[in-house]
Amino acid sequence: MSDTIETDAEKGETAKKGWLSRLRSGLAKSTKKVADSITGLFTKKKLDQQTLDELEDALIEADLGVTVAARLVEKLGKERFGKEVTDEEVRAAFADDIADILQPVATPLAIDAARKPFVVLVVGVNGSGKTTTIAKLANLYKSEGRRVMLAAGDTFRAAAVEQLKIWGERAGVPVIAKDTGADAAGLAYEALERAKAEGCDVLLIDTAGRLHNKANLMDELAKIVRVIRKLDPDAPHSCLLVLDATTGQNAHAQVETFKAMSPVDALVVTKLDGSAKGGVLVALAEKFKLPVVAVGVGEGIDDLRPFEARAFARGLMGLPA
Repeated sequence: MSDTIETDAEKGETAKKGWLSRLRSGLAKSTKKVADSITGLFTKKKLDQQTLDELEDALIEADLGVTVAARLVEKLGKERFGKEVTDEEVRAAFADDIADILQPVATPLAIDAARKPFVVLVVGVNGSGKTTTIAKLANLYKSEGRRVMLAAGDTFRAAAVEQLKIWGERAGVPVIAKDTGADAAGLAYEALERAKAEGCDVLLIDTAGRLHNKANLMDELAKIVRVIRKLDPDAPHSCLLVLDATTGQNAHAQVETFKAMSPVDALVVTKLDGSAKGGVLVALAEKFKLPVVAVGVGEGIDDLRPFEARAFARGLMGLPA
C-alpha cells in the first residue's frame, strides 16, 4: 500500500515539475525581455540613481506598469542604494516583491458543491482563447470527478459553436448548442434547466465577445444574467474574464470594459507562451486585485492550470522556481 501511495506522490511531483517547466518555457519571451534588460545594466557595480532609473524603464517596457515598476525600484533603492549588486541579486529581489503582489490574487476557482450546478459565465473578446479556456476548465473539473455541462452561448460565430462541440467531445462533456444567430440568453436558460435536471455540478456558459459593438454586447450579457436568475437568483456564481497575454497593456481596458458590462469576479490569462508581455499580469494584479484563477501556456487540453505566484514571479525574472 505504501508503495502505491509513494508512486502517486511521485507522479504528482513529476506532473508539477512538468507544469513548472512548461510555465518557465512559456514565459521565455517575457523573461528574455525583462531579465536581459536588467542583466545588461550590471557589471558588478554600485547601485546609483541612474541605474535605478534604467531599471524602472526596463520594468515598464516589460509591461509591469508604471506603478509596479516605481514600487519595485523604490524598495530596491531603499535596501541597496550605494551598495554593490549583481543582476541576479536584483532579479531575485524583484521576484520576491512581485510574488508578494501576486500572492493575494493567486486563488483557484472554488466550486461550491452546495450550488448545483455551479454556474460560471465566461466572458472576453473574440480571439482571447475564451472557448478553449472553457473546454480546458471542463476537462479539469471532469478529471476531479465532477459532472460538467457546456453552453455554446457565442451564437453569433458558427466557428465558436463548432469549436466548443469538438472540445466537448474531447473532454467527454455534453454541449448545449443552437443554430447561429439564436438567442444566447434563451440558450443559457435552457442549458441551466438541463444541467439542473441532469444533476450537473458545473455549468460553463460561453458568450460572444464583439467589443466593436459594445452596446449590443452589454445588452446581451445583461440579458443572459437576468434570464438565468429566473432559475437561480444567485447565478452566475462566478464570472470569469479571459485575457490574452499578448495584448499587453490593452488588457487593462478590457478588464474595465467587461467589469462595467458583467459581474466579472476573476481572471484567466491565456497565451503566456506566445507573449513577451507576461509582465502585464503583475500590473493587473496590482491595479484590479481580481483573483487570477488560472493561466494558460499552450494549446493542449491540460495546458491550463491554477496560478502560482512564486513560480510565475521567479520564472518571469529568469530564476529557478
